[in-house]
Amino acid sequence: MMYNFNKMNRIRGIQWVLFMLLGGVACSPKISSYTGEKVFKSLNGEPDYSKIEYWAAHPNKWDPSDTIPLPLKGQEKEKEVDVFFLHPTTYTGEMPDGKPNADIDDPNLNYKTDYSPILYQASAFNERARIFAPRYRQAHIKMYGEQDSLKLYQAFMLAYNDIKKAFEYYLQHENNGRPIIIASHSQGTTHSTQLLKEFFDNKPLMNQLVCAYVIGMRVEKNKYTSIPVCTDPKQTGCFVSWRTYRYDYLGDWVSRLDTSIAVVNPISWSSDEKLVDKLFHKGAILYNLNKVYQHTQDAQVEGNALRVSHPKFPGSFLYRSKNYHAGDINLFYVDIRENVSQRIDAYKEKHNQGH
Repeated sequence: MMYNFNKMNRIRGIQWVLFMLLGGVACSPKISSYTGEKVFKSLNGEPDYSKIEYWAAHPNKWDPSDTIPLPLKGQEKEKEVDVFFLHPTTYTGEMPDGKPNADIDDPNLNYKTDYSPILYQASAFNERARIFAPRYRQAHIKMYGEQDSLKLYQAFMLAYNDIKKAFEYYLQHENNGRPIIIASHSQGTTHSTQLLKEFFDNKPLMNQLVCAYVIGMRVEKNKYTSIPVCTDPKQTGCFVSWRTYRYDYLGDWVSRLDTSIAVVNPISWSSDEKLVDKLFHKGAILYNLNKVYQHTQDAQVEGNALRVSHPKFPGSFLYRSKNYHAGDINLFYVDIRENVSQRIDAYKEKHNQGH
């Protein structure tokens, strides 16, 4: 099992949290008891997925993935599918003692993970799904620029093996034949693409795959033999992917001519290169979880990336970067949420569920 680390994938120290500033969060009263749960000590430094604390999100506890932005709250809906969510890199900054992988029981890092990507990203999928998000010994963000190929491989394989162990535990003890959505961002997508290859592609589990939202990394269109790129908003058993940049962004890992990479427009859910006007944009959720920003930008597939205009929201003029990796999910939070529901309905109809 080998990862293909193309230098074009290196995000070169991008701090994805730029869009995820914590503020204005409405959470359950259970939050106080949950906060203390992140303080635990593993026996051998490895995760034990039979224990709830090794899951950043799990349906048997309250966690930040259960949060629903106030404008999107309504009648509680049945949790008809499972989402297996792999969070992006939160192991950033200096590398303590040169450690390429995070400690599984680091309380500060676990807090950062839970109240950043689990809160702001995984929650986009919670309307009709149970969320499972394993903690894993993620590779440090600097490992994407590591020149030593063996060290690079070992760091990412350690992280992937944790995820594989978590997924196997989930299948054995939690799934019970339920439909599955795979969702991920950035480093999470580095691992989820491998997970799809190993467990779903040309495997019996394909029958349970609603969709894979593998976002924030380059994923080749022909990576899988039985999992195509989604071409419409109701297709199932397929995958969507995109990386978001402003129209005038230039970078050696972004090409207007490269058509080998899967890019799906998260407003239209099509991979054609038609410009989709911002009037069709359902809504972004940024630093204030209880505020939906509608019609903030248009979007267009161009080469191997998704191009957007500069998003319009209060204070957006201060955001000078043309690389919107930080907002790959949050710029399209409501669009994703509604599309997940569309695909669940399509899956149910296809498999004659609920009749």
